[in-house]
Amino acid sequence: METGESNTSNARGIISENSPWFSQFRNACNPWMARYAYALIFLVANLLAWAARDYGRTALTEMERLKGCDGGKDCLGAEGVLRVSLGCFIFYIIMFLSTAGTSKLNQARDRWHSGWWPVKIVLWVAMTVIPFLLPSALIQIYGDVAHFGAGVFLLIQLISIISFITWLHNCCESEKYATRCHIHVMLFATIAYVICLVGIILMYIWYAPKPSCLLNIFFISWTLVLLQLMTSVSLHPKVNAGILTPGLMGLYVVFLCWCAIRSEPAGESCIRKSDSAPKTDWLSIISFVVAISAIVIATFSTGIDSKCFQFRKDDKPPAEDDVPYGYGFFHFVFATGAMYFAMLLVGWNSHHSMRKWTIDVGWTSTWVRIVNEWLAVCVYLWMLVAPIIWKCRQTGSA
Repeated sequence: METGESNTSNARGIISENSPWFSQFRNACNPWMARYAYALIFLVANLLAWAARDYGRTALTEMERLKGCDGGKDCLGAEGVLRVSLGCFIFYIIMFLSTAGTSKLNQARDRWHSGWWPVKIVLWVAMTVIPFLLPSALIQIYGDVAHFGAGVFLLIQLISIISFITWLHNCCESEKYATRCHIHVMLFATIAYVICLVGIILMYIWYAPKPSCLLNIFFISWTLVLLQLMTSVSLHPKVNAGILTPGLMGLYVVFLCWCAIRSEPAGESCIRKSDSAPKTDWLSIISFVVAISAIVIATFSTGIDSKCFQFRKDDKPPAEDDVPYGYGFFHFVFATGAMYFAMLLVGWNSHHSMRKWTIDVGWTSTWVRIVNEWLAVCVYLWMLVAPIIWKCRQTGSA
């Protein structure tokens, strides 16, 4: 009997991220395949929240019978988004509490994380339904808390992106790949800077066509200043972080600036797209689908990147029966991601009405993106200069 259990454990340990997709799928209780199942649940929750916001009032007439819905108005629209988000949040928090600290494969918590899918599907459905029975006051409280949770998600995502860029730079600068990657680094850095400059020029043309568009001019110009600042600090002799990392970070901050300006209300005269508002066209639908997909992909990719949040780096190679990623952290990211998608769908304001097939629109959304951009630059610069400051302090104390 013990031999059979041992063989099962070894078989689950052998299946890795690099195994064929069919092999992962065939073994339904392996942690690699479980990631996709949780991402699918998260995607369905996103779609349910969108449906409750855009089509709930005409399609979900049965909501009028629920006491907590006040004739249906408190369970649909923006509040319907919050109710679906709360159910998704509770589900992933339960998973977080029940899997945090799992270190070895074939433990009871590992089997719970990677298996028991009929039970977890029933649990998720129950957690999705229960918030629709709660009074509106509790949902509004959750909406206020969700602002903080969504901010935590953005911070986690930011650190994960910067850590990936730093890892890529260190990999290219290592002795193993230094000679081979030198040309590639220069090529990718050049492409990154060209895209940044083209993006900034296009934003001036599209979103600052008149001198009176002072706010957009400020956003775009300050992004250009931040790009120059990151490049100058990175190339400083004491830092010497190369040209690739500021180029990739430049792409990220330019993208955030573009998202921020795109989030401005459609009635603004500085946004040329407002000429065709408020009708919904195919471009709006494509943008919405891409945005929903980006939320799921960002949550998924950030959730498995727990190593960049370890304060003490462990250089020891992982054992064969170690879990491949932090289960607790994975579910915590999805829980905060549930709050994040709620804020995007309601424009960071539960009392703000959103047009169909729109996401993350409103002045609150704009400023959240802008602050996120500035914070990204601050974190990146701190990661560059912190080792130098720390080294100077150690030298001074010695």
